Amino acid sequence: MIRDREGTEVRVGTFVKVLSIDSELLSKMEHEERTLVESMLGGVFEVYEIDTQNQAWVEKWWHEDKSNSISHSLGLRSTEMLVVESGR
Repeated sequence: MIRDREGTEVRVGTFVKVLSIDSELLSKMEHEERTLVESMLGGVFEVYEIDTQNQAWVEKWWHEDKSNSISHSLGLRSTEMLVVESGR
């Protein structure tokens, strides 16, 4: 089981606010990718998976135009998120 920064349980379907992003992870990214991932900071996303390492995974989509979209997923540790709405 994973919990957020305040100890609230996080499950698939829970909406969490991204409070921080691991600086070591960001340092390994190219500038363009890092900029996209950094834009997730402060955003609220629905958890779609909790992995075996107790990370809650969220995803953001960017729609470049009518036919092109890109997305990025981010695994969050307890200290990096805050529950804003409980999951199913």
